[in-house]
Amino acid sequence: MQIWVDADACPNTIKDILFRAANRTGIPLTLVANQHLKTPPSQYIKSIQVEKGFDVADNYIAQQAQPGDIVITADIPLAADIVAKGAIGINPRGTLYDERNIKQKLTMRNFMEEMRSTGQVSGGPPPLDNRDKQAFANTLDRILSKNPPLKNT
Repeated sequence: MQIWVDADACPNTIKDILFRAANRTGIPLTLVANQHLKTPPSQYIKSIQVEKGFDVADNYIAQQAQPGDIVITADIPLAADIVAKGAIGINPRGTLYDERNIKQKLTMRNFMEEMRSTGQVSGGPPPLDNRDKQAFANTLDRILSKNPPLKNT
């Protein structure tokens, strides 16, 4: 198992939760972004800088993720790709992406994108709040407890 992070837009507070989880469990954590990212010193945490461009980081994660891996992303098309591969997707707000809900989420995302393109809807989601951070931490803990790490502590 490995944790992949679509890191270009991932909030720092979520990255901090992930850093602690990687060090606690020994599960490798890889942040993928098209810019250089600072990570804390840890044998379990690394970052990969990909070329700049639309969906380059998403495509890299989709290619690298394996069944059973965890992918942190707010990008619904990436979530659909990794769920199809048998990986687990989590939104930074704590929403779990799985085979039961990904088609509905993709349909809603496409609908909202169409509404934004016609000017009928503007803006994005509200800023992350403490409830979102707690929901993310709870979802991550539930997944990790179902898949115990191999680290000897």
